[in-house]
Amino acid sequence: MKQSLFEIAENIKLTDSIMKMRLVGDTSAITAPGTFVNIKLDGLFLRRPISVNDYDDNSLTIIYKIVGKGTEQLSKMQSGTLDILTGLGNGYDTSLSGNKPLLIGGGVGVPPLYNLAKKLIAEGKDVSVILGFNTKSEVFYEEEFRALGCTVGVTTVDGSYGVKGFVTALMDREYTYTYSCGPEPMLKAIYNASKTSGQYSFEERMGCGFGACMGCSCKTITGYKRICKEGPVLVKEEILWEK
Repeated sequence: MKQSLFEIAENIKLTDSIMKMRLVGDTSAITAPGTFVNIKLDGLFLRRPISVNDYDDNSLTIIYKIVGKGTEQLSKMQSGTLDILTGLGNGYDTSLSGNKPLLIGGGVGVPPLYNLAKKLIAEGKDVSVILGFNTKSEVFYEEEFRALGCTVGVTTVDGSYGVKGFVTALMDREYTYTYSCGPEPMLKAIYNASKTSGQYSFEERMGCGFGACMGCSCKTITGYKRICKEGPVLVKEEILWEK
C-alpha cells in the first residue's frame, strides 16, 4: 500500500451514470490486475474504494458509477489533485488461466477485467469476454475489449442489445478458466454454471480499505477473510455462499 497525490488528467462520461477518470502519479504499488485504490475526498470521512481499470508506469485509470455523495463529488472534478492509497487488495493471478480464459463482468464489475485482459493477451492467451448490463444505454467498453483482441459477447437483461438475459446465457462455450467481477448474485450464478475453476472478485462495503477495521470480512472454507486485504479476489474452491 502506498499513499500518493495524483493529478486529474481526464474525467469524462461513458454513459449517463458511468465516468472514466485518468490520474497521473506514482503507480509503483500496483502489481496485479484487479486491485483497487482508496480515494480521499474533501468533507467526507471515509475514503471511496474504486477498482483500477488500467495503469502504466505513471498513470492509472478508474471507471466508476455515480451512486452517492462521494462519486457525485468525484464526477464534478475536472482538475486538481487527489490523495489516493494504491496497491490495495490481492488482484487476479494469471498463472492459473490455461490457454482460453473467460472473463465475465457485470456493470461496474467490467472495469478491472480490462487490465486483466491486456495481461492475459500479452501472455499469449486466447481471451473471451462476456459483458453484462441491464439495458443498451448502460453498455460500455465493448469496443475497447475488441481492440485488445478479445472475443466479446454482450448480454442485456431487457434484450435491448446483444443477447437477452444474464451473463450465464453466453457461458456455453469452450474455456479453461473463469475470471469474474460484479454483484454477488451474478458471481453465484457464474459459480453454479462454470465448468472450471476460477477467480471471483467481490464487491463489499469497506471502512478502512486496508484490513484494519475488519468490516468487510467474509467466511471461506479456510476461515474469515477481509475482502479489502485477502480479497477482493477469491478462488472458486474457497468460496462459501450465504444461504
